[in-house]
Amino acid sequence: MTIYINHAFHYETENLVRLFFPNDKITVCREKPDEATRPLITALIFPADNGSRIFVSVAAEDFYAEDTVTVTDEPAQSVEIHEKNLERTLAVTLYGLLVKLTGRVQPWGILTGVRPIKLFRRLTEQYGEAYAKDYFRQQLLVSEEKTALSAVTEKYEKKILALSQPRSFSLYVSIPFCPSRCAYCSFVSQTIESAKKLIAPYFELLCQELAVTAEIAAACGLRLESVYIGGGTPTTLNAGQLRTLIETIRRCFDMRTCREFTVEAGRPDTIDREKLQAILEGGADRISINPQTLNDEVLQVIGRRHSAEDTLKAFDLARAVGFRHINMDLIAGLPTETPDSFVRTLDQLCALSPESITVHTLSMKRSSHLTLQGKELYTEKESPAAAMLRYGEQKLTAEGYHPYYLYRQTRMEGNLENVGWSKEGFDGLYNIFVMDETHTILGCGAGAVTKLKKPLSESLERIFNYKYPYEYINGFDELLRRKERVTTFYDELAEYLSQICL
Repeated sequence: MTIYINHAFHYETENLVRLFFPNDKITVCREKPDEATRPLITALIFPADNGSRIFVSVAAEDFYAEDTVTVTDEPAQSVEIHEKNLERTLAVTLYGLLVKLTGRVQPWGILTGVRPIKLFRRLTEQYGEAYAKDYFRQQLLVSEEKTALSAVTEKYEKKILALSQPRSFSLYVSIPFCPSRCAYCSFVSQTIESAKKLIAPYFELLCQELAVTAEIAAACGLRLESVYIGGGTPTTLNAGQLRTLIETIRRCFDMRTCREFTVEAGRPDTIDREKLQAILEGGADRISINPQTLNDEVLQVIGRRHSAEDTLKAFDLARAVGFRHINMDLIAGLPTETPDSFVRTLDQLCALSPESITVHTLSMKRSSHLTLQGKELYTEKESPAAAMLRYGEQKLTAEGYHPYYLYRQTRMEGNLENVGWSKEGFDGLYNIFVMDETHTILGCGAGAVTKLKKPLSESLERIFNYKYPYEYINGFDELLRRKERVTTFYDELAEYLSQICL
């Protein structure tokens, strides 16, 4: 697939085309291609009287369509608003031709970003909910179903976002080890077999980084809202290590304002009573047990070493130990999964009555085993994953769950979404804070990213830790040096914070 452009909207145009041709190699060029090039998408912008003229064409082997639209400059309109309107109009025009070519309508219309709820909230705050809904439907071509889901999710997100203050932050701790690598996974994690010798030195340095980070947070006067230990699979650590890790966090950080402490116990085959007791007794009040599916055949296909029965036993054990907030994750669109088997899985999970259930859609990351093995995304009119999500929304709503956060990823099956569902009072706070980019996230461990957020703005500065455990160990001194930026960032914000905190 070749795209011929002459404007600055390279990224946006390519991403829109990728929604319709997710498995194709896409080349964007600024020189006019040979007339015989097929398929060819042309998206050009020219100056016109009082505005700009957009020309779009789509040429395939047995298909050709084109459209021309003029965008008029409005009086007193800023350059930024004009550019955004020009970009949106180009996308809408191209979208219409791609729908004609493929016969596929995208559930999220021309939206390609990962945070649609953030956009919906901004529109609601500026112009009201009715305007936001109309803008999603009419200007962005989002379906009625997804627009309604966005509106409901935004209401629940807003309640959580109100908890954050200008000096709030959340802590993320990375345990980048797993018992095996799932076929769909692209996270920076290593199997226990390949990285066993790294765990002890990694763990020691991680505790040191936590102590240093806590000192920085205290010196900057930051307020801890939530803690999330993720990975990887944190429960690949033994019970003693889990206990030490949580004790280190509680000893080093001021936990008096912490509203939520989550440990990702994602793989049922890594869970036992001793580990669960270490987590709960340490003070973590939320865990996630992630079956992804309760179909044993699908579990084998995706490289999971546990069975559906293992998941059910792990859940019962967590309840017996005393956990009162358990999240469970599912993935819609897994290889060989059918809508019927997805329904059976979700029905079984609802019977367990976990406090929250996250329904992800399969995202085909380029470095995952599935992609490398040649699996492609579904390109017919509607992916089976769409039926799975429709049932999920109906079932979970009927069972008393509500959508509390939503985000999207690239190369998702059916161009769909991930939604966190919870019972009243059990929304996952960290999930909202990190996805909305509400406040600063201080990240510790390999692959963690510290995100420094300037309050009441969209400004976000990132500090990256080394990705792999061996890099983290070898470059630990440099990693701590990078973290000094947290102090200077808040020093620079000192006067600004003193004014808005009055």
